[in-house]
Amino acid sequence: VQLQASGGGLVQAGGSLRLSCAASGQTFSRYFMGWFRQAPGKERECVAVISRSGSSTYYVDSVKGRFTVSRDNAKNTVYLQMNSLKPEDTAVYYCAANLFQFTQSEEGYKSWGQGTLVTVSS
Repeated sequence: VQLQASGGGLVQAGGSLRLSCAASGQTFSRYFMGWFRQAPGKERECVAVISRSGSSTYYVDSVKGRFTVSRDNAKNTVYLQMNSLKPEDTAVYYCAANLFQFTQSEEGYKSWGQGTLVTVSS
């Protein structure tokens, strides 16, 4: 599956952004989808995961209550709604697809989008 992420940009602290990740090439609904981010000088971390149907989600503690992951299988798209953004959310955000497992480990994600930069100013 090929992934194309979009929606990043510059936003002030407290603001909101919605990231989108459009998939093509394979049956999107077969994939668990994850959002990861990598801040400057830091390792990449999993931010959120959503199951194939969208009924199950995972969030890293630092974004719980602020970020929401969702998907529209009819549109082959997964979203990350980010509210109450903080400067520490500044990072390149990646979407990724995992055919076999609902996991926050990078290991199972074989398809990755190109990344979209989110910058949160204080």
